[in-house]
Amino acid sequence: MSSDSSDSSGSSDDTARQDWRDWHEQRTATVTAPYGPLSLTGTHWLADFPDGRIPGVPGEWRADGDEVVLDAGDAGGAGEPGGAEEGLTVDGKPLTGTVRLTADQGPAPASRVAAGERRLVVLRREGEWAVRDFDPGSAARRAFRGIEATPYDERWVRPGVFRPYEAARSVLVANADGRERGLGLAGELVFELAGAERRLQVAVEADGGLWAVFADATSGGDSYRFRFLRPGIPAADGTVTVDLNRAVLPPCAFAAHFICPFPPPGNTLPVPVAAGERHVLTG
Repeated sequence: MSSDSSDSSGSSDDTARQDWRDWHEQRTATVTAPYGPLSLTGTHWLADFPDGRIPGVPGEWRADGDEVVLDAGDAGGAGEPGGAEEGLTVDGKPLTGTVRLTADQGPAPASRVAAGERRLVVLRREGEWAVRDFDPGSAARRAFRGIEATPYDERWVRPGVFRPYEAARSVLVANADGRERGLGLAGELVFELAGAERRLQVAVEADGGLWAVFADATSGGDSYRFRFLRPGIPAADGTVTVDLNRAVLPPCAFAAHFICPFPPPGNTLPVPVAAGERHVLTG
C-alpha cells in the first residue's frame, strides 16, 4: 500500500514538473514572438508632442476627445520616417489623408496601423492617449538569450484563499515610466509561507482570475525588482492554489517602454521567494 502511494506521489510530481517546463517554454515563445514584449521600442504620449510629430514614427498624431486623428502628412519621402519603405497603412491599405482611430483592444499584430513591419498601437490610459511602436527588429529582441527561472519545486505550491473586499478600491502607485496611476484592487490573497500567514492585495481580471503585483526579499538582487502572479480563478468558497513557481517577470523587464505598476503598499513579502522567473538573460 505504501509503495503504491509513493509511486502515485512521484508520478504526480513528475507531471507537475513537466507542466512547468511546458509553461516555461511557452512563456519564452510568447516573449520572443515578432510582436511580443521584446519588440516594444517606444510608448509615446501624445500630450508630449503638441505638433503631432513623434520622432521616428510616421504621420501626424493628435488626440481629439475620444479619438485620435492620424494624418498621413508628407509620408512620401523615401529614406525618412514616414517614407515609402515604411509608409503608413490602416487596415492593410495605404493611408492617404486622415483617419480617426480609437484605442486598440487586441494584441499588437491586430492593430489597425502599420509602418512596414512595425505595428503602431493606439493606447489610452486614464484619459491620456499614446502610440506604442512594436518593431520585430528591435535591439532587445536580437539581444535576448532566455528567461532565468528556478526549476519547479513543489514546496512553492501553497493552498490559499481569496478574501474579497466589501467594495473594490483603488490605490495610487508608481509606474515604471515614473508616473503615478491608480491600481484597482478587489481583495486579498491569503496563504502560508515560511511558517507565517502572508497576504497580497490582488485585482480580479476579466476572466475572474486573480492578479498580484508583488516584491519579496530577493527583489532587486536575485530577482527583478518586482513580479506578477496569476493564481487563477478561485473556487466558490474562495480557495485557490498559489503556485509561486509561476511568478513571472512584468513586461517592463523585457522592454523599458511598458508602464507596469509597482507593488502596492503591503505587497512586499518579507521572505525570499526563490521561485519562478528571475531575470531576462541577454548577450
